[in-house]
Order: sequence, then C-alpha cells, then structure tokens
Amino acid sequence: MKVAQIWRYPIKSMGGERLNHARIGSLGIEGDRVVHGEDEDGRVITSRTHHRLLGHHATLNASGEPAVDGLLWSNPKVLTDVEEIVGLGAKLVRDDSSDRFDVLPLLVATDGAIASFGRDGRRLRPNLVIGEVEGLAERSWPGQCLHIGDVVIGIQDLRGRCIMTTFDPDSLKQDRQVLTDIVRRFEGTLALNCYVIRGGEIRVGDHVELARHHECEAVRA
Repeated sequence: MKVAQIWRYPIKSMGGERLNHARIGSLGIEGDRVVHGEDEDGRVITSRTHHRLLGHHATLNASGEPAVDGLLWSNPKVLTDVEEIVGLGAKLVRDDSSDRFDVLPLLVATDGAIASFGRDGRRLRPNLVIGEVEGLAERSWPGQCLHIGDVVIGIQDLRGRCIMTTFDPDSLKQDRQVLTDIVRRFEGTLALNCYVIRGGEIRVGDHVELARHHECEAVRA
C-alpha cells in the first residue's frame, strides 16, 4: 500500500488543499482545521447546516496562515462572505486545541472503499487516502495501526457519515441519494477515525504497512 493523497482543511467546512507532503503532529496534519466559523451566538457552524461554505477554498499561505480564496482569513472581504452565508454577527475564530475536531484529528480513507462508494472521494473529506487497497478491506482495520515511515497512525473505528456527503464539492448541488446509499450499502459508515501514535513527515507515494494491535501498543510504550 502507499499514500495516494494528502488533504488539509485549514478552515473547517470549507474546501481544502491537496498536498504532496505534510508534517503530522499529535493533532494530525499541521494547520488542519485551525479556524472555524461561529454564528452571532458563538455556536460553531459547519457545512452540515450552511453548505455554501464548501464553495470557498482554504489554504495555508507562505507564512503558514489560513487563507480563503487567496485572502487572509481575517480579511474583511472574507468575513463579509461568511456573514452572507451564516448571518449577521458570524465570524471566523482561530482554535489550535484538540476541541476543533468533530471526532479525531485524522480521517483516513482508502482507494478501494472510494471505488466501492462510486462517487468523488472529496465528499468524504479525508486527510489521507491510502492507495492499492482491495475493496472494502478498511472495514476490518479498526484496532490496528498504519506505519508510514516513522509515522504511526492508530485506527479507532469507522466514521459515521452525515449530510455533508450529499453536496457535490464543485457545484454544491445536493443529491440526498448519496447518504441514503451510504446507509444502505455501508451501514452509514465510510473511512476511518484515526489518531496519531507517532508523528513525522509523510509524502505522497510513501509505503504504508498495516500492523496488528499489539504492534501498535509496542510503539506507544
């Protein structure tokens, strides 16, 4: 197996950036989901309720700061766009804590499962896509870990999917059948909730090995 794709989403619920290499720390890919939106009452908002956020693309600029469609995330034009989607008083907030993740810091998908899914893998918003995986093999991986060079990633469980998968990442057109199919064909779950056991650098093309639970614990010790 190998690393086929690496994705980072500097601003939660916006489109992300595809990378050739990345550094993984204890909280996943550095710079991932470090900014999120809040409504006027301070509630975190996502594309589950405001899908037009997906139409904006976030990157890290040369200084390592999140940018939206090429503008610094704190730029008044960006804030105006967010308010137009969410409502007056909405804002973007920086958060580098572990609280910024819905589940765990890393979401890992496989090319085999995406092929079985039969739709654009970006709908699943993975951080990593592991290539050369047969069919739905990922469904037997929870409790094991992935070795990518010096990096070790623990696999907790399968990710329960939500309405975000129903929006086309380019056109934003909704197809509710997508989530219906995930529930019917995959018991509502696709891709893997993962955590970092040992961080380091990864690159597209790096060799990936699947290790059993006791080998993961040996690394942790």
